[in-house]
Amino acid sequence: MQRAKRPPIRNKLDLTDRVQVRLVKKRLHLSGAALTAIVGRIGNSIAAINKEAAQQRVRALTPADAPAAAVVASSAATEQAVLEAGTIPPTS
Repeated sequence: MQRAKRPPIRNKLDLTDRVQVRLVKKRLHLSGAALTAIVGRIGNSIAAINKEAAQQRVRALTPADAPAAAVVASSAATEQAVLEAGTIPPTS
């Protein structure tokens, strides 16, 4: 007698399902080791994995030595100096 295969839970990642793991890795641009590390640290919720992968991408893009507030303050100061100097030609 054959048993009907239960449908997978859609919001959980099953690491034993090779197809599901391959699709999540491809969609999130992660390696197998990175995906396994995230699942071990956070859990198997696909939403949580997606959120963590996005945070890792943001951390990789921002410079580690300069905090975000300092970058914003320095660019604002540069803009203000340019505006005070009057180097922008008038638009008419």
